Amino acid sequence: MLGDYTYNKVIRKCVIAFGTLFNGIEVRKETGGTTYQKMKVPLAYGPKQKFLARLEGQPELNKKVAITLPRISFELSGISYDSSRKLSPITADYKKDGKSARKIYTPVPYNLDFSLSILSKTNDEALEIIEQIVPVFQPGYSVSIKIIDDINEYRDIPIILNSINYADEYEGNFDQRKLTTIDCTFTVKAYIFGPTQTGKPIKKAKVHYDTGTPAAPVRRMTYQVEPTALRDKDNDGAGLTLTAQVNKSVATLPVTDSTVFNIGDYIEINNEVMKVKTKPDGVSITVHRGQNATTQSAHASGAVIDIITTADTELLESDDDFGFNEMTSFYG
Repeated sequence: MLGDYTYNKVIRKCVIAFGTLFNGIEVRKETGGTTYQKMKVPLAYGPKQKFLARLEGQPELNKKVAITLPRISFELSGISYDSSRKLSPITADYKKDGKSARKIYTPVPYNLDFSLSILSKTNDEALEIIEQIVPVFQPGYSVSIKIIDDINEYRDIPIILNSINYADEYEGNFDQRKLTTIDCTFTVKAYIFGPTQTGKPIKKAKVHYDTGTPAAPVRRMTYQVEPTALRDKDNDGAGLTLTAQVNKSVATLPVTDSTVFNIGDYIEINNEVMKVKTKPDGVSITVHRGQNATTQSAHASGAVIDIITTADTELLESDDDFGFNEMTSFYG
């Protein structure tokens, strides 16, 4: 089991999604009800202590605060299993992937813990920032994340605001405020997926069972069913055409060569499907019109005739309309 490489980048995507939520916060300065300055608050991944250390290392504390503050930092602080969201591990979903199906087992629920810190030179700026964040979380907010790129699997991931802690830090006496910090903790309820398995769609079902009653002899029965194409999919009629115009009711079709058809073949001309009845001669066939729920219509001379064959059945996809070939056999 271990050693099967898989990396869906789920945790990385959750980190990016979490940070993106706070990427558009700004602070404004007003006077007399008129805004005279706007500044987008810088956002960076990293612990608060890293930015505090940089501030402590500045020899001049009275430089313009717009250079470094206010600022928001965040980091992933923990990963823990969430048993309350556990589902059966043997449940699997199947997703269409071109002509194949991808098998995906139930993901494992994990909580990702994030810490977010707001650092500001003034109390007012810190409160201005937090008031842009708090109304969004009540206490949760969901974001849609593309969990598995290969099959376009999206999940709504809740982000929960757990706590908010406020602190003022001073240097010197209490008349000299240096830094206001607000620390928030969040939980991202993520799902981590294992490897996916690829397989072709099932195109044959076969059942063996016994019939009969206690008063009658038991008979063994086999029932088999396979899909069959109702329409042409491979456009294989190049060079095979009508040699004259036909109206929507005529049953005899003039064709370039009737020897390529077999009695019982289904053919498609434009959007009408027909079934071959007979071949009177080498250049005509008789047909049943309007088969497979298609509409009888007139067709011009030179219209291409496509034959519906097993090659078309092989090209069937899960969202196509198709019919069934059934076979029942009895033994005993």
